[in-house]
Formats: sequence, C-alpha cells, structure tokens
Amino acid sequence: MTTDENVLIVHWHDLGRHLGVYGHPDVSSPRMDQLAEESIVFTRAHATAPLCSPSRGSIFTGRYPQTNGLVGLAHHGWEYRTGVRTLPQLLGEAGWHTALFGMQHETSFPNRLGFDEFDVSNSYCEYVVDRAGEWLRHAPGQKFLLTAGFFETHRPYPHERYQPADPDAVELPDYLPDTPAVRQDLADFYGSITTADAAVGQLLDTLEDTGLAESTWVVFLTDHGPALPRAKSTLYEAGTGVAMIIRPPRSRRHPGRVYDELFSGVDVVPTLLDFLGIPIPDDIDGLSHAPELLNSDGGAEVRTAVFTTKTYHDSFDPIRAIRTKEYSYIENYAQRPLLDLPWDIEESAPGQIVGPQASSPRPERELYDLIADPTETHNLLTGEVSEKSEAIARELALLLNDWRVKTNDVIPSEFAGTRIAERYTETYAHIKGLRLPSRSAIAAERGIEVSDRQ
Repeated sequence: MTTDENVLIVHWHDLGRHLGVYGHPDVSSPRMDQLAEESIVFTRAHATAPLCSPSRGSIFTGRYPQTNGLVGLAHHGWEYRTGVRTLPQLLGEAGWHTALFGMQHETSFPNRLGFDEFDVSNSYCEYVVDRAGEWLRHAPGQKFLLTAGFFETHRPYPHERYQPADPDAVELPDYLPDTPAVRQDLADFYGSITTADAAVGQLLDTLEDTGLAESTWVVFLTDHGPALPRAKSTLYEAGTGVAMIIRPPRSRRHPGRVYDELFSGVDVVPTLLDFLGIPIPDDIDGLSHAPELLNSDGGAEVRTAVFTTKTYHDSFDPIRAIRTKEYSYIENYAQRPLLDLPWDIEESAPGQIVGPQASSPRPERELYDLIADPTETHNLLTGEVSEKSEAIARELALLLNDWRVKTNDVIPSEFAGTRIAERYTETYAHIKGLRLPSRSAIAAERGIEVSDRQ
C-alpha cells in the first residue's frame, strides 16, 4: 500500500564525500552536517559511473548505463533507450506530482524525463532554492516529488561567486601534490561547497516553516567524485565514492544512524519506491535497502559488491570494476594513459601538475587491498604477483564477467555514432577490429531522430 509521503531530492555536481560529516574538518558545511545528525548517512555509497550523465541516469532509473543506454554525456548525444522509465515517471504513474528545478544531465530534452513541471533555465543554487522554495510554499494538494539540482560544486569556482576557504588550512588528499596553486584550487572548491551548503539549509528551513518536513523524505546525494586528478573520471574510491544522506519524514520519528553497507547508484530508485510502498518494476537492476535502513539494529547485508563502469567521458576510455568491502578490482580494455583527464581537470592547477606525470601506459588489470591500502596506491597485480592476489583477482574477474553478461554490457558498436565517438573511431576500430554501424543506425536503435544529436 502506498504512503502519502513526499520526496525532496537535492543533488550536487562533483562533490564526492567532501563534507564535514565525512571526515573533512577543513570543509565548512554546517547545514549538511546538521542534516546528517538527523538522517541515515551512507558511508559506502558508490556511483555506477564516475561522470555526470551515466551516474545520474542510474540514480533516476535504477538501471546501469548499459541497460538504460546513457553510457556517455547527454550533451555529447547520449540518451536513454526507448522504453526506459525514470523515477518521476514511476511516481507520476502512482499518483505523485513531480517537479524539477535546476540541474539535470540526463538528456538534451528535459520534457522526456517525465516531470509534470520543470525549470532548467538556471542551475546555480541561489536560483534553484528560490524557485523550489516558492514552489514548496505553494505545494500542490497531493503528494509530490521535488528535485532540486545544483550546478555546484562543478568547476569553475569564481571568487565573485564563492568565497574561498583558507588555502593554508585545507588538508590535501594524498593523490595531490602540495603546492600553493593546488591548495588554492582546493580552497576554491571548498568555497563552492559552503555556498551550496547554505542553499540546502534554506530548503530545509522552508520544509520546516511549511510543516512539510513531517511528511517529506529528504534525499541528498552527488553524482560522483570531485573534479581532481585520480578522482572524477576514474573507478577508484575517489572517483565513484559519493556522499548520500537520507532523512525520513519527521512523523516517522526515525533516529539518525550510519549505514556502513555497500550501496550503488542503481539502488536509489528501488529503495525509494520501497519506502513509499510502490511495487518495484522487474526491469530495475538495483536492490532495495529500505528494510535494513529502517531497522535501527542493522539488518541483513543487501550487497556484497558494487559494480562501476566508464566508457566515454571526453574520450573513449572503457573500464569496468567490482568493489567489495575488502578489495577493488579494475579491468582496462583500451590502451590509455594511467590517467585520462577530462578537460576541466586537465586545465586545473592539479591537472597541469599531475597530468604529465600520469602519461605512462595503464595496466590491463588492477587489484587493491582496501583494508591495507584504502587509497588504492599499490596495484597487487604488478611486479611479482602472489598466488593469493591472483586467486582473488580471478574470483573478482568472474563476478565482474557475470555482471557484464547479465546486464548485456558489450563494449563494441553501440558506443559508436555520437559526436564524441567520431573523434575516436579510427582508434576504436583498430582496438576492436570492428565494422562500426552508421550514426543513423544508432539513432534508429535508440528511437530518436538523427537531428536530435546535432
């Protein structure tokens, strides 16, 4: 039986887990930290992909990029496959009114997303909060899904918009060099976090002032890791690990807690549907964690592994990975440098330093012991490889292959035919020995007009 509860989803760009509540005391995020105290805080949530559109596609469909079709960036021409249903469509069919203000990165045609109303004309947090806050003060007389998407904390971080943190006070991740320019870059990033944090506080205040906090699930998350070398666009922890916080309606009187189990972006939709009493469609790839999340004593382990994927960002870079609580195993399918930096990272201060140092060839396989080596710096499959490491890699490789077969994850021709792919067609055909289909054939397979891709 469905509930009469509402859902507010707030999502940011490129944050990773850079909030005070996630062990970053150098980040000023008081409203998010306060929200966390009242909420379920996920410590092992991972995006399905380390880039915007594929990760968001999984969040809003409960399906992996290879099953929903969104394997690359929407503004490079990628779209959902015909028949893929989104969270607003599923909730709309069940009687919820749905609205979007601000950022979405799933399609070039937002009317396809299934919202009853939307305004994507401006994604800066001030505008989004003003529009969403006004909407909440005049909310429809029925249960609703409201999505507020912030451009923050995507690059750039202009000082006229964001007051930087103190560069001398920031704690650098171990994958970044300690230079004044890198410190300033991180301080600028942290300034944008503080601005977005205050905006979330305004939305939370509006929920309280209108009385809607009593009946509204608050879901906060981000799409993937920060725009830093060895984070965004990689399948390491820093690339796919995300902040995720869920506050149940106050009427449920559910205490705050920490959820240390593995959670994937595809699990968002089935978990929310389960919270609301809506049947989970058979074509959903994700798993519901709802019973365990509402059980203050813990509950059963839902997942033993999460699977992550990358195919296109600014270049063709096919990678797949499996992550357990103990190990991460990565397979690299194309001859690429150690780090294939997206343009925004490449041009940044840390990118200009790290990029030239990461141009050597990437290994075909990577295995990391997450207990002994949580920052994934020592690949156990290089040098003299132990029998134990080989055995673990074989076991994880089998699980990864089973997942790829189950989700029909075939790297070949379906990835051709977009503007970004055309730049890499020659290399791609050489690697795979493929006869690539025409762009019109790809468009027809996806049920869209070729002109939509221009």
